[in-house]
Amino acid sequence: MLLTHSYAPEHSPPQRRWTQLIRSFRSAGWHVDVVTPVAHAPHGRRTLPPSIAGRPFLAHRGEFGETVRRVPYLWHRTTRLGRLINHLLSAVMSVPVAAMAPRPDVVIVTVPSLPILGAGFVVSRLLRRPLVVDMRDAWPDIARDARIVRGSAKSLVEQVIIAIQNRADLVVTVTYGFAHTLRERGLRNVATVTNGIDMAAIRALNPPRSQQDRLEVLYLGNHGESQRLDVPIRAAALVGRKMRLTLVGHGVERNRLMALAAELGAPVEFHAPIHGPQIMDYYERADSCIVTLRDDWKSFDTTIPSKTYEVLSVGRHVTGIVKGEARAILEEAEAGHIVASEAKAVAHLWRTLAENRELLRIGEKGRAWVKNNANVQALGEAYIELLLEVTREGRA
Repeated sequence: MLLTHSYAPEHSPPQRRWTQLIRSFRSAGWHVDVVTPVAHAPHGRRTLPPSIAGRPFLAHRGEFGETVRRVPYLWHRTTRLGRLINHLLSAVMSVPVAAMAPRPDVVIVTVPSLPILGAGFVVSRLLRRPLVVDMRDAWPDIARDARIVRGSAKSLVEQVIIAIQNRADLVVTVTYGFAHTLRERGLRNVATVTNGIDMAAIRALNPPRSQQDRLEVLYLGNHGESQRLDVPIRAAALVGRKMRLTLVGHGVERNRLMALAAELGAPVEFHAPIHGPQIMDYYERADSCIVTLRDDWKSFDTTIPSKTYEVLSVGRHVTGIVKGEARAILEEAEAGHIVASEAKAVAHLWRTLAENRELLRIGEKGRAWVKNNANVQALGEAYIELLLEVTREGRA
C-alpha cells in the first residue's frame, strides 16, 4: 500500500517516481493499493472530469492495474499555507480509506508532504504492518532551512519527523548524500533508490544549430523558493537580446518572478505547465537547460532536482546552478557547465555560449550517464528487493 499526496493523472515528482516503480511492482505480480487525493494539482482545484480525476472514497484501476483509492482534497490557493491545509485534510482522510482496503504486506508513505508522513505511520500501526518511508527530500533539514516552522513548533515538527524515521522499518532516500546524513544521526535502516528515467520514452535530439541569432535557454519545473529563479531572470536581463529565457511551470513564486522580469525588461517568456509530447517541443528549441537549486540551504547539498535526469536524457547542454550531490552528477556526466548562483556569473556563461556555440554540443554524454546510473528498470528491481527483505523481517 502506497500513501502519497499526488498521483496520476497529475504530473509531479511523486507521480513520476511512483508511476515508474508501481509499473515494476505490477510486472512482478504484486497487488498495489494507492491511497491518494482526487487529482487536482497544480492549481488547487479539480480541472479534470471525475471519470479521470477520481471520486472521493471510491476506487478505480490505474494504468498498470493498481487499485487507486481516492480521498477528498480542499480547494486552495497556490501558497504554502494553502497547500499545508489541503495536505492536512487529505492526510486525515487517508487513514480511514487505507483501513478499509485489503490488509497489505507493507505500507509505504512518500514524503515531502509532512501530513501524509503522519498518516502513513498511523496506518502502519493500525494495520500492524511494516512501514517504509520514502524520503524524496532531505526532511527535516529542509524545514529548518526554509523556516517552514519556527520557535517551539519548529522543534516539535523536527522531533516528529525524526521519530517516525527512527520507528520506520526502512527509510529509502533518493540521494546517497542524505542516506549518509541519516546514518550519521544513528539511523541504520536506510537504503537508497535514486530517481530515474525511462530512456525508451525519450528520444535523443539533434544537436543545437551551429548558427543562431540568439541563445535559447529553458527551465522546466517548479517556480518555488527552492529554485531561486530570480537569478537566471536577472542574468537574462544582463545578457539582453542575445538570448531568450523560457520558463515553463508553476509555483508559489511565479507571479513575483513575472513582475521581476517585467520590471527589468528581461528577455523572458513564461508558459503554463505542459506534459507529454509537448515537452519535447520545448527541449527541441532549447540550446541549454537550467538545473537549479538555491545555494544558501545546507540541505540542498544532498538534494538532486527531479528534472535532472530528464534534462540529461534529452542530450541538451545543462546550465547547472547547483552544489553538492547534484553538482557531482552533472560534472560526472560532462553534460554542461556549473556556475555560481549569481546573476553576473550566469550571464557571463550565457554570453560565452552565445559567442561559441560549439560549447553547446555535448554529444551523448548525458544520455550515457542516465543509462548507466538511473535506469528505471534496475531501480524498480532494487526497490522490490528492499521490500521483500522488509516483509521477510516482519514475519520473522
